[in-house]
Amino acid sequence: MTTDQKELSPRTVARIAGVLYLVIILTAGFSEGFVRASIIVPGDAAATAENIAASEGLFRLGFASDLVAFLCDLAVSILLYVLLKPAGRTLAMIVAAFRLLAHPAIASVNLLNHLAPVLLPGGVEPYASMDPAHVQSLTMLFLELHGYGYLIGGAFFGVHLVLLGYLLHKSELFPTVLGILVAVAGAGYLLESFGMFLAPSGEALYTWVVTITAVAGEVILTLWLLIKGVRTASTQT
Repeated sequence: MTTDQKELSPRTVARIAGVLYLVIILTAGFSEGFVRASIIVPGDAAATAENIAASEGLFRLGFASDLVAFLCDLAVSILLYVLLKPAGRTLAMIVAAFRLLAHPAIASVNLLNHLAPVLLPGGVEPYASMDPAHVQSLTMLFLELHGYGYLIGGAFFGVHLVLLGYLLHKSELFPTVLGILVAVAGAGYLLESFGMFLAPSGEALYTWVVTITAVAGEVILTLWLLIKGVRTASTQT
């Protein structure tokens, strides 16, 4: 059997990518939208520390859920490269590299900031002798660092989506509108990341924009990969 015969078809590759992308959306959404959203109390270090202590298992599950998402993201990076390299091999490599840096690299290491608050009040020296208020302050500091780390990764991810949208637009396997939606989603991530660093007072606006654009771009891309896979010859007109 030749090497070419062993390769998966583009439709199969697309649907595997779609399944993994769905896992990413569900697991990352659970971690950010449920775990951290229900445990972290903005501006209240004491309440946040108490919530973590009371729901340590859930907080650790959020860590594990994020880690699953980032592991899947590595595979998605390669699968999208395989699908899109006919539209431009060099650019497809750059697109894959930005995604690999955004989540498998930056966001994965940033998870240490998520886990740190669980370790602080554990009674292990030198933490056992620390003042509770100091522990609470450190808890909020680590969580704030985690948030900023997410934004740094989001900048890389935003560039990835903008370039991915261009490749989707060029590719014969995907409809033009899908590339536009994905590129707009990338712009939303970039707005949130740079906006939070340069003008944090607009956080509510940035959150709204990135949520709407990500749903329109990433969720629709995921559904396309899962249901349609790639365009057939009869639809490439």
